[in-house]
Amino acid sequence: MSVATATEAPIRAGGVRALWAGNPHSVVQRGLIAARSSSWIVVLSGFFEPVFYLASMGIGLGSIIGAVETSSGAQVSYAAFIAPALLAVSAMNGAIYDSTWNVFFKLNYGKLYEGMLATSLGPLDVALGEIMYALLRGLLYATGFMIIMQILGLNLAWTAILAIPAVLLIAFGFASLGMAVTSYMKTFQHMDWINFVLLPMFLFSATLYPISVYPEWIQHVIMAFPLWHGVELVRGLTTGILAPEMWWHVLYFVVMIGIGLVFTTKRLRALFLD
Repeated sequence: MSVATATEAPIRAGGVRALWAGNPHSVVQRGLIAARSSSWIVVLSGFFEPVFYLASMGIGLGSIIGAVETSSGAQVSYAAFIAPALLAVSAMNGAIYDSTWNVFFKLNYGKLYEGMLATSLGPLDVALGEIMYALLRGLLYATGFMIIMQILGLNLAWTAILAIPAVLLIAFGFASLGMAVTSYMKTFQHMDWINFVLLPMFLFSATLYPISVYPEWIQHVIMAFPLWHGVELVRGLTTGILAPEMWWHVLYFVVMIGIGLVFTTKRLRALFLD
């Protein structure tokens, strides 16, 4: 056997085993161990941001505005109107941070994925592991915010408990798509585009006021935003105003998750294995 042949890296077999080793939890475990040395103040800052919005606008401004009409025609207090929207935003922010900035550093500077994929792990293991770790952050934010909503009496129906799995679905969608997009970015300047997209979604996705205030053509644009679907889904659960259309919001995120996982897996394989 020649020296060149002996030193060549082993080539993965085709099929599912080339992508999946069934061990994404090892990626999650690595993330939790690394998080021990990180600053928890940075983590908590993402939780307090929507809380401050709720206190200043929901309680302060809400005392002036009064009741607000939801998309289904029901009247709720302004605080109860924006609280579920801020819950969805909180989960989105938690998932996006871990699946974009953290992934960007590991991908381009830490070179961690090269080491991971040199083991038995496949690109789907890495993708799912990173997304699951991002979901933990989204779950942390959502659970804390739900407790605050319950204390303030903003959960208007028992179905509000279903907002937790709904929020995880939202976080899963943003994390999977966020990681897929991040895999194409090469510089920190490219990462600015993430905030450029997230900020308009936060302001215009019927978070702070009903979508009916916009002209009809703008409403159709807003309905294409993933955050709008998340806000409507969570708002329907926390207010108890359920409708068959809510399943379309669920389907939107299921498709979003599928697209994100496919693109992330293919991208990691193209970068480090092909």
